[in-house]
Amino acid sequence: MPEFMDVHRGMVGITEEGLKEAHDADLAIQDDEAVVFKQAWADPTLGIVYCLSEAPSREAVQRIHARAGHPADEIHEVPLSV
Repeated sequence: MPEFMDVHRGMVGITEEGLKEAHDADLAIQDDEAVVFKQAWADPTLGIVYCLSEAPSREAVQRIHARAGHPADEIHEVPLSV
């Protein structure tokens, strides 16, 4: 299944607790779109959150994020990794 890295902007000051809450909201409904959210990272100073997932499409990732209340600003397929 393809992997995707998505970017959320405008989250200045996000805390570890806030990141976990957002990630847990995605996990709670990810099965609805056959998405598997693997990891999330945040830079509270820049207000950027990154999420790595496996999904059938970038649209499936966006639908889950939107339903969870935090649509992604960018979603990039990651076709190569080492």
